[in-house]
Amino acid sequence: MMKRAKRGVPEGLWMRCPGCQQTIFRKEAEKRLGVCPECDYHWYVPARERIRQVLDEGTFEEWDEYLEPTDPLSFVDKKPYCERLKEEQERTGLRDAALVGTGMIRARRVAFGVTDSSFIMGSMGSVVGEKLTRTVERATEEQLPLIIISGSGGGARMHEGMLSLMQMAKVSAALARFDSAGGLFISVLTNPTMGGVAASFASLGDVVFAEPKALIGFAGPRTIKATIRIELPKGFQTSEFLLEHGFVDRIVCRRDLKSEIARTIDYCGK
Repeated sequence: MMKRAKRGVPEGLWMRCPGCQQTIFRKEAEKRLGVCPECDYHWYVPARERIRQVLDEGTFEEWDEYLEPTDPLSFVDKKPYCERLKEEQERTGLRDAALVGTGMIRARRVAFGVTDSSFIMGSMGSVVGEKLTRTVERATEEQLPLIIISGSGGGARMHEGMLSLMQMAKVSAALARFDSAGGLFISVLTNPTMGGVAASFASLGDVVFAEPKALIGFAGPRTIKATIRIELPKGFQTSEFLLEHGFVDRIVCRRDLKSEIARTIDYCGK
C-alpha cells in the first residue's frame, strides 16, 4: 500500500509582522488593508494598492503616465543609473516613484498623487517632481482638492544631482500658487517619509495626516544621534511624537483614511 505524501502548509499563507514579530494569516492582513491584526502595525503597500484603498473603484485616471527618467549625469555607483532605472521599472511595474491623476473619494473629485518607497526608496528625481508639480497646477486650474500620499525614505535622488534638489523648490512653489488660489491640500505621511520629501511638499499640507507609528523626518534618528551625540527622546520622529509637538494634525488608521479625507473636504467647503 502506497503511503500518501504529507501535505505541508501552502507557500505564502502566513507572514511575520515587522512590528510585533507575530506570525499572522496573510489573508486577514490583506483584508485589513495591510495592517497587522495583532499590533495594528501599518506596513508598506504599493502605490497602485494605495489608489485602490483610497479612491472610489474605477475612478482613477492617470496623468502624465509616459514621463520617464533619464540619466543626465551618466551617474555610476555600484551600477550605472540607467541600468538601475531599468531594473526598478521591471521589478515594480512603475516608470518612476510617483503615480498621479484624478479620481473620486466618496464621490468627491480630487487631484491625487502617491509616492512609492519601493522605487529607489521613493526618492524625488526630476520625473517625480515634474509629475507632482503638474498635478498641483492642474488642481489649481480645475479647482480640485489635492491629496498627496507620501512614502519616501530617500528624499532627493542623488543620481540626478541638482536637477533632483530643485524639485523641492519647484513643487513647493506650485503649492504656494495653489494656496493663493484658495486650494485645499491634504498631505498624508506614511512610513517612511524622510529627506527632501519631508522637507518640502509633504510638510506643506493645509491638513497633515499620518499613519500610526510612521517614521517622519529629514535625517534619520541614527544619523542625528551620531551627529549630536545625545540620547534622543523616546519615539523620536514617529507620527505620535510629531502629533504631540504639532507637526501633524491627526493620526489616521488606514481603514479610516478614505472617510477622513472626504470629511475634511466637506468641512473645508471644497
